[in-house]
Amino acid sequence: MRLIKGEDNLTEYQFHTHTARHFFCKTCGIYPFHRKRVSPDFFGINVYCLEGFEIEGIPVRATVGAGMA
Repeated sequence: MRLIKGEDNLTEYQFHTHTARHFFCKTCGIYPFHRKRVSPDFFGINVYCLEGFEIEGIPVRATVGAGMA
């Protein structure tokens, strides 16, 4: 992933081991992307934040938060 602009408008949140990195917009609070604790070399991206991205055809995986520990 390459962030083209807006980095100065992001804030980062970390907790517990401080390995995962969660980024939020300082203006509206939306959660555009993160780097996971178990795979910090990969990004999780909120595709609804991508301009022109077509969501159709993307598989959705249901999760139960309590089971993600």
